Amino acid sequence: MTVRSAQGRRRPDTPRKGDVREQAILDTAEALLGEVGFEAMTVADIAEGAGISRGSLYFYFRSKHDVVSGLVARTVTALQQKSQDAAHDPAEPREAIATVMSRTRALWQEHGVVMRVATDLNRSVPEVEALWSQTAEVFIEAITRILHRVGVPEGDGPHDARSLAGALCWMIERTFYHASRAGDDELERAAVTCLEIWLRTARLV
Repeated sequence: MTVRSAQGRRRPDTPRKGDVREQAILDTAEALLGEVGFEAMTVADIAEGAGISRGSLYFYFRSKHDVVSGLVARTVTALQQKSQDAAHDPAEPREAIATVMSRTRALWQEHGVVMRVATDLNRSVPEVEALWSQTAEVFIEAITRILHRVGVPEGDGPHDARSLAGALCWMIERTFYHASRAGDDELERAAVTCLEIWLRTARLV
């Protein structure tokens, strides 16, 4: 092996400059969403915060909506993974449900501003709608699997696992949406309440 070939080979775990810039753009956008909100945030603000020119930002994203779509994608990827982990969690159902709610609370606590924007924009921005709907489907599937494990019947009826899972999913979304606006104490309270409702639905209390 020559020195040149060794030096020319990029380490697999070394982030590329473009990747670093893209993450800086997304990090800046998330911070601005918390500071000024979606409507007041501008592409110029994002570019300045990321330390690049406005023209350079357009190399990565077409518009402010595109930046937010990328930010939502980054956030819901974590949520989808946590939901899939829950669906295959070998722990007892009560413990698995508690783990799901704890992880959900933590994600809303860390990225609540992004989650709220995703909820607000999912009917007006097609990319966000697709991401949010896909994430909800993964979450509903995870809830359905857990309900199956405790004996809730399969099927499409209003009393069956799939329907109950859908109702639980959207209840959790709206509850955490409003709680995240009020702060960490309300998020903790929301997590406890949603956990209680889920356990009662599963007839575990």
